[in-house]
Amino acid sequence: MATDAPPPSTEQYHLPSTEEFTEVQESAEFAELRHSYRSFAFPLTFAFIAWYLLYVLLSNYAGDFMGTELFGNINVALLLGLAQFLTTFLIAWWYARHAAAKLDPKAEAIKSRMEGGA
Repeated sequence: MATDAPPPSTEQYHLPSTEEFTEVQESAEFAELRHSYRSFAFPLTFAFIAWYLLYVLLSNYAGDFMGTELFGNINVALLLGLAQFLTTFLIAWWYARHAAAKLDPKAEAIKSRMEGGA
């Protein structure tokens, strides 16, 4: 018979107040965390959307180019379509590395300080 673990006791850590949340949100440390996230996520999101729209536009308006056979039955459209999947996985991998190295330590420091009441 599996038993659920009891919820964590509020005695284990400090529950931050609304004022403490507001104070942290206005802090330089939180601004740096937000900047680290945005400076990575926004440019990559923009670049990937542009890359995707380029593929769609080429598919719609450059049929002859997209139909160019590269080798065998492999044409430009298939190669660029597969590259969409590849770039999706590469961006996800890159973001995971960025988050682990730059975002998670900063977020954990803020969380620990808030829960610890320091």
